[in-house]
Amino acid sequence: MSNTLLQLGPSEIKIKKHWCKACGICIALCPKDVLEADDKGKAVAVAPEKCTRCGMCEMHCPDFAISVEVER
Repeated sequence: MSNTLLQLGPSEIKIKKHWCKACGICIALCPKDVLEADDKGKAVAVAPEKCTRCGMCEMHCPDFAISVEVER
């Protein structure tokens, strides 16, 4: 098993609000409750420090509005 994730820096969750249609898929799929809906139903990263970089939010966003970027 690789220790790649342990060697990476912190992740940054980028959400393009103007692309997000507030479907809630990313919020529902996040295993660590990193994301929540704002007052318009759009995703907000409320606990980015809990992100495990699984990529579920990014892979399943139908609008390509969210990305998880990792500092190296």
